[in-house]
Amino acid sequence: MTRTTTHVWRLLKWGRTLARHGALRGIENDPATPKQVRRIARIARFGLPQPKDPDYAAALQAIGPAAIKLGQTLSTRPDLVGAAAAANLSRLQDNLPPAPFALIRQAIESSFDASLDQLFAEFDPNPIGAASIAQVHKAVTTEGREVAVKVLRPGIEQEFARAIETYEWAAAQTESAGGEVARLRPRLVVAHFKQWTARELDLQREAASASELKENLTAEPGFYVPEIDWRRTARRVLTLEWLPGIKLNDRQALIDAGHNCKDLAAILVRAFLRQAIVDGFFHADLHHGNLFALPDGRIAAIDFGIMGRVDRRARVWLAEILYGLITGNYRRVAEIHFEAQYVPSHHNVDEFATALRAAGEPIRGLPVKDISVGRMLESLFTITRDFEMPTQPHLLLLQKTMVMNEGIATELDPDINMWETADPFLRDWMRTELGPEAYYADRIVDTVRALKKIPDLIDRLDHYYPPPGAAPPPPPLPEIEVIQRPRLGGYALAAIIGGLIAAAAMLLLR
Repeated sequence: MTRTTTHVWRLLKWGRTLARHGALRGIENDPATPKQVRRIARIARFGLPQPKDPDYAAALQAIGPAAIKLGQTLSTRPDLVGAAAAANLSRLQDNLPPAPFALIRQAIESSFDASLDQLFAEFDPNPIGAASIAQVHKAVTTEGREVAVKVLRPGIEQEFARAIETYEWAAAQTESAGGEVARLRPRLVVAHFKQWTARELDLQREAASASELKENLTAEPGFYVPEIDWRRTARRVLTLEWLPGIKLNDRQALIDAGHNCKDLAAILVRAFLRQAIVDGFFHADLHHGNLFALPDGRIAAIDFGIMGRVDRRARVWLAEILYGLITGNYRRVAEIHFEAQYVPSHHNVDEFATALRAAGEPIRGLPVKDISVGRMLESLFTITRDFEMPTQPHLLLLQKTMVMNEGIATELDPDINMWETADPFLRDWMRTELGPEAYYADRIVDTVRALKKIPDLIDRLDHYYPPPGAAPPPPPLPEIEVIQRPRLGGYALAAIIGGLIAAAAMLLLR
């Protein structure tokens, strides 16, 4: 197990980098930041000039790939890092220098126990993109098909393992302070981040996710998922169909090519709703670099490393929440939150409905371009704090994807109204899922399942059963020793140690 001193040293090194970009100022000034974290932040920036405006994205890019991925995760948590920091972190693009081609060639050949010439007739040694985890090369197979070949960076697994271990340690120290930070559950955030990156580091699982998504979206012909070349796919290498297209953030190029941007925006919204509401399996990394408009007017997606799942019960609640906000039925939305136990039961459902109305009415019916996102987020964060709502980590990916999907759709069609676009889709799905036939079918299934549980229930009366609507079981959290002040000899010894570390940091890290 890594020693505490190693974690502290890594944090100080990263802290110096953060400080050079002014990223520690916001942490220090936030009243919710525990005193211990403020103290470490002050030590880390000791002796460094502070820029006027913090640049969190640039700081994390300088630290490395694991930090970039963590920053992308934190960009979905404005309640944890603040709206301004979340907006800054959303700029992370993973533009990194590529790994030497000799190492890439070695990774491909060792994965298939074959030479590169046996697998591909042509292979461009210069990557078309180099991200934090992998890089992509264009190639032609021996059968003459154009493909994109994604290869993991050499040593990336070990680098992520070291970084995540320290993230877990730091989250445990922070959460132990209690208060507002404990409500935000940073340990679970890091645990989910660890799960997501584990999936991204296995390209064969990514290929399987792409295959499953392609099957699910046969009912949405406007949204295309490329074919996987399974013969040339392994844990460290993914080969898929090459897609010629225009990135969705180049609106003028789309118009010049004859695309209808309003149609593209509608396709994007419908495809996301079908993934999240109907199938419960969705592409959770829908940024501009992963979406293209094909020459025939379809939208194509790539990069299936981060995928999300939502069970049926949660999907029904999600649909009801969205539909309630669309129609202004805030009472029903409030009831769903209490049924799902997202709000502690000692609060009043009517008061919660009133709070939702205060957040929803100012934006309902407006096109996205006329909505103040900052004002909306401020209202929602106030609600979560006032009603002591714990973070729901299993919904983080869905929240992130909804925000990204809305942003891209708005760039394509500034006049789009997301609520109106979603209304008919949600109405039809809810009629199917919540109509009388579905209701009685569900009751029959539930009854049969309940009867099957009776023998086990008698033997295990004290067994803990999750309440209906609760989050899925959280990832296991590692055992981490939390630093106790008495064990450090009190504040005096802590100050001496902190001073020594700061002095060493100034000499070695500048």
